[in-house]
Amino acid sequence: MFGDNVPVVEVSTVPVDGFLLDVRESDEWRAGHAPHAVHIPLGELAQRAAEVPRDRQVYVLCRVGGRSAQAVQALNDAGWRAANIAGGMQAWALSGRDMTSENGAPPQVV
Repeated sequence: MFGDNVPVVEVSTVPVDGFLLDVRESDEWRAGHAPHAVHIPLGELAQRAAEVPRDRQVYVLCRVGGRSAQAVQALNDAGWRAANIAGGMQAWALSGRDMTSENGAPPQVV
């Protein structure tokens, strides 16, 4: 489905201070996300790529991993060091990692 340029990491291996890039849509982001993640929807990534650091590993997630795999492949093809978080935000939530929401409700993955 994707090329060889889509490394995958498990949620448990993502460092607490790692650069997290969330490529989900805004409604998904508002419902629940990692507290320190940067939100750039996949459709905006090409125009906003300068917001993603080139000097460190980038950990990318979406809901389950499809959109983030596309983002990782595009970033790596353009010279970034990015990895897809296996299972996306669903795995993040199931693993008990911190989450927050933007809508005042308890954080959830939608």
